[in-house]
Amino acid sequence: MTGTPLRVGLVGYGLAGSVFHAPLISAAEGLTLDTVVTSNPERQQQARAEFPDVRLAATPDELFGRAAELDLIVVASPNKTHVPLATTALKAGLPVVVDKPVAGTAAEARELAALAEERGLLLSVFQNRRWDNDFLTLRKLLAEGELGDVWRFESRFERWRPQLKGGWRESGDPAEIGGLLYDLGSHVVDQALVLFGPAATVYAESDVRRPGAEADDDTFIAITHTNGVRSHLYVSATTAQLGPRFRVLGSTAGYVKHGLDPQEAALRDGLRPGPDWGVEPESLWGRVGSGESPLTGGGRPEPTLPGDYPAYYAAVAKALLEGAPNPVTALEAAATLDVLEAARRSAREKVTVTL
Repeated sequence: MTGTPLRVGLVGYGLAGSVFHAPLISAAEGLTLDTVVTSNPERQQQARAEFPDVRLAATPDELFGRAAELDLIVVASPNKTHVPLATTALKAGLPVVVDKPVAGTAAEARELAALAEERGLLLSVFQNRRWDNDFLTLRKLLAEGELGDVWRFESRFERWRPQLKGGWRESGDPAEIGGLLYDLGSHVVDQALVLFGPAATVYAESDVRRPGAEADDDTFIAITHTNGVRSHLYVSATTAQLGPRFRVLGSTAGYVKHGLDPQEAALRDGLRPGPDWGVEPESLWGRVGSGESPLTGGGRPEPTLPGDYPAYYAAVAKALLEGAPNPVTALEAAATLDVLEAARRSAREKVTVTL
């Protein structure tokens, strides 16, 4: 790509904005971080320290007041603001990237998608964990037929956080769209649908385990896909002993992978994409085999492909500059929200929901 980089306005400089979006935007060829929106003086100082040339805005209104000076808006603010901010950006004639979940309901996501299509603008959803190292490796194994026909896909995003951290993510107010079902659940459900296609039925169990907690912190989702694959998905902040990140069982072999992709930890530590980005040590590779536990030497080590979060914004830039495909569409995100809404209903009513 050549020419003047696209100017990006980033709304929000909390965890999502400062750890994920700002570094990845700045690393993408064809994009430049032009403006950061935050009213917090400490975050303003942090943004200026990390990106000396960045402009600051205290409010989204201030940002949209100079919409003509921007080429892309990224919404990385609290969940409840995603729909109104994305709507304002699209109506201002600006393409938008929205952090997950794009909306609180699938209907809202589809309304946003319709607005973007009507305006002829890109609307993309930041599902960065499609570029996790283990997910990329699993996609490769499936494409090569290494596991045969997959029968069951187990995916865990578990943590041990017995103490509450506070903030809107743990709020019980439905307007905040908090809780793990919509947070980590957005990742594991999206991955399952990418791998195995649409959901036919959804069953879920959802609990509030920690004293003082208001939102779900321990949730299980079972999806039966239309092709017959069963996905068992776990998201939890209350897991004292962590299970494998993936356990995929097929007709000829299985794949078991422990540990999380290293990219989030690297970004939190202030590291930036470069040589050897997303590479993990051989000791963390998963194993492929049959008939014996990987913990007792069963199967063969499967080299983990490097994780590649930078690929998301590289794809966004190509979509805007060259007309390449949108890396994650709002309609794909709506399909994930269909499952999350069904899971919430299933857990509440103790029923299996047919989509």
